[in-house]
Amino acid sequence: MSVPTYDQFIEPILRFLATKPDGAPARDAHEAAAKMLHLSAEQREELIASGQATYKNRAGWAHDRLKRAGFSSSAKRGYWKLTDAGVAYAKDHPAPIPTDEVEHLAIGYMNVKLKVAPDAAPLDDERPVEPDITSATASPDDRLEQALQELRDATAVDLLDNLLQVSPNRFEVIVLDVLHRLGYGASRNDLQRVGGSGDAGIDGIISHDKLGLEKVYVQAKRWQNTVGRPELQAFYGALAGQKAKRGVFITTSGFTAHAIDFAKSVEGIVLVNGTRLVHLMMDHEVGVTSRLLRLPALDRDYFDEE
Repeated sequence: MSVPTYDQFIEPILRFLATKPDGAPARDAHEAAAKMLHLSAEQREELIASGQATYKNRAGWAHDRLKRAGFSSSAKRGYWKLTDAGVAYAKDHPAPIPTDEVEHLAIGYMNVKLKVAPDAAPLDDERPVEPDITSATASPDDRLEQALQELRDATAVDLLDNLLQVSPNRFEVIVLDVLHRLGYGASRNDLQRVGGSGDAGIDGIISHDKLGLEKVYVQAKRWQNTVGRPELQAFYGALAGQKAKRGVFITTSGFTAHAIDFAKSVEGIVLVNGTRLVHLMMDHEVGVTSRLLRLPALDRDYFDEE
């Protein structure tokens, strides 16, 4: 017998976390769900293509749906905890949850993206994309694209959760790693972290050339609140104090409209918000891994007769 689909893991994960007011390790939730679903030893040993246990993968997707619904969170790395809304939902919906409600949890929140502060304004290159409605008439290629987008969206949420949990010092190192993968600096040693007390608003310095004649200054803010105009003005002042021409301001949150307007009114400042940051991390494989899928397609030229 195959492992139940991920939607069948939603209620077991919800019920288990409801008994853990302080949250629990994800691995404990995996095992609790497997026990509630009466998985056999054979089912527990089943693996997906990446080598992960199928039941753990499906438990993870079940938790992803609870997170998108606003009912759970990753309190810290590898640790799951119901939100106040999740606790209330579990209390208001005694077991078993009706099938149609489980289906709503499974597919009703698939389009929920990264949460941003209400006063955060979109950057110029952020264009909201409305996903195609999944239907039985979607081609395999369409479904593959939709699945890839869903995987990216889920990874983006996990990345941002983890960025918010690292120390400010570690966040500054991660930011410099991302910039290096983007092509800044001839080597990683050309990117120097200088953050700390007395950093004068500068967290990192990038040398574009070996002599350090051309530099880019970096400010990294591991924030949940939006970055406003005063922070951008302070950064601009710090750049002026260094006689710098270019600077990058990176945050895990977003920027207010006034902050974005200020950045546009001066030269040399680039803004990177949390959404752009996690997508850069995925595109350049910083803090993430990827796997190659071999998709067969007919080579028609091979069958042509000369």
